[in-house]
Amino acid sequence: MSDLLDYEINKELGECYLFMGEYEKATEYYEKAAESGSEFAAPQMGLATIAVQVGDYDKATVHYQKALELEKSDNAYTGLGLVAMTKELHAEAFEYFKNALEIKATNTVALGCLVQEAYALDKVDEAVLFVEKFYEETKDPQIRITLAGCLIYLGRKDEAKLHLEEALKELPDNEDAKDLYSFIAA
Repeated sequence: MSDLLDYEINKELGECYLFMGEYEKATEYYEKAAESGSEFAAPQMGLATIAVQVGDYDKATVHYQKALELEKSDNAYTGLGLVAMTKELHAEAFEYFKNALEIKATNTVALGCLVQEAYALDKVDEAVLFVEKFYEETKDPQIRITLAGCLIYLGRKDEAKLHLEEALKELPDNEDAKDLYSFIAA
C-alpha cells in the first residue's frame, strides 16, 4: 500500500476509535497515520484531542503545536487557547483565540472564549473588533447581543441600544437582549 493510503486508513480508524471513546486504540492509529503522513496535521489534532480527554494538557499542547507547524488552523489555535484557559494562563489563551479568529472569523468557540478572556483581562475593546467581524460575516442576532454587551461594558450605550433593538426584532423573546436593553434604559 502507498503511504497516502496507509495514512487515510489509519486516520479514519483513529477518528472512529476516538468517537467511540477508545483512546488507546485511537492513539495507536493516529500515531500510525502520523508516521505515514507526517506532512498532515490531522493526526496531531486527533492526538491532542485524546490528550485533552484524558487530562494531559502538556501533551495536548505539544500535539497542537506540532499541528500548527504543519498547518496554521483555527482549530489548533482554539485548542491551545482552551488548554491555556484550563491552566489559567489567560493572556496566552486570549492571544491563541485571536490567532484562531484571524484565520477563521466565524469560529464560535474561539469567539466565545475570547470574549470571556477579554472581560477577565480588561481587553474588551480588542474583543469588540472580532465580535464585529463575526457579526458582519454571519448576521447572527445572538452575536449582535454579545456585541451589545461588550459595548455596554465599554460605556458605548447608544451603539449597544441600536444593536439590541435590531436583535430584538429578530429574537423578540430573547431574555439576554431584554435584560441588557432594560439595563441601558434604567
